[in-house]
Amino acid sequence: MRALRAELSKLVSLPASWLAAAVGVVVSAAVTVLSAGSSTPGPDTGFSSLALGVAGAIVIGVVAMSSEYAVEGEESAGGRQITTTLTAVPSRLRVLLAKALAVAMATAALAVVAIAVTFGLTALLLGDRAPVLDADAIVRMGGMALYWVLVALLAFALTVLTRNGVVPMAVLIANFSAVPVTFLLTRVADLANWLPDVAGMRMWSRGLDTSVEIAPVLGGAVMAAWVAVLLVIASVTFTRRDA
Repeated sequence: MRALRAELSKLVSLPASWLAAAVGVVVSAAVTVLSAGSSTPGPDTGFSSLALGVAGAIVIGVVAMSSEYAVEGEESAGGRQITTTLTAVPSRLRVLLAKALAVAMATAALAVVAIAVTFGLTALLLGDRAPVLDADAIVRMGGMALYWVLVALLAFALTVLTRNGVVPMAVLIANFSAVPVTFLLTRVADLANWLPDVAGMRMWSRGLDTSVEIAPVLGGAVMAAWVAVLLVIASVTFTRRDA
C-alpha cells in the first residue's frame, strides 16, 4: 500500500502526467466539436472522439516508467530515479505492481473525466440528434474506460521492456491515430483482428467493419490477455536485468 501511494504521488508530480490529462480531455473534446458540424451522427458518435483521446493514456503509461530512467539534475549527482526507487522498495515485483496499479487508477480517472466531457459536449452540440444514453451506451462507456486503461498498461509494459519512452510513445500514438495501422492490416489478414487494439475496440465500437466478427466481451478478454502476457514478460525482464 505504501509503494502504491508513493507511485501515485510520483505520477501526479510529473508535468507529463498533467500534459497527458490535458491531451486526453482536450483532444476528445476538440474532435467532438469538429465532428458535430461536419459529420452525420452514427452509432460510434462520441466514442470515436475518445478513441483519439486515448493518446493521453499512452503518455501516462509511458512516463510512469520512462521517468525512472531519466538522468536527474546535478544535485542528484546525475543519477536516475530508479536507483532511489529500488533502494526504498527492494522488491522489483512490488515496484512494478505498484506502478501498474498507479497507471491503471490514474488512467481510469482520466477516462471518466474525458467520457463525461465528450458526451456532455455531444448532447449540447447535437441536441435531439445526440445518441441516446441507454443501458447499452453506459456499458460501452465502461468498455471505453477499460480500453484506455489497457492501452496505458500496454504502453507501460513496452516502456519497461525498452527502458526508453520515445519508441513506445511514437509507435503507439502513430498506431492509435485516425486510421490505425493494425486496423488496416485487417483488410489483408484475418489474424490482425486478434491484435490487442483491434480486438479491444469491440468493447465500445458498434460501427467497426472488419472481416471477423468478435463479441465485445471476447474482444476485451483478448486485449486483456495481450496486456497480461506483456506485463509478465516485462516483469521477468525487469527482475532479471540490471537496473
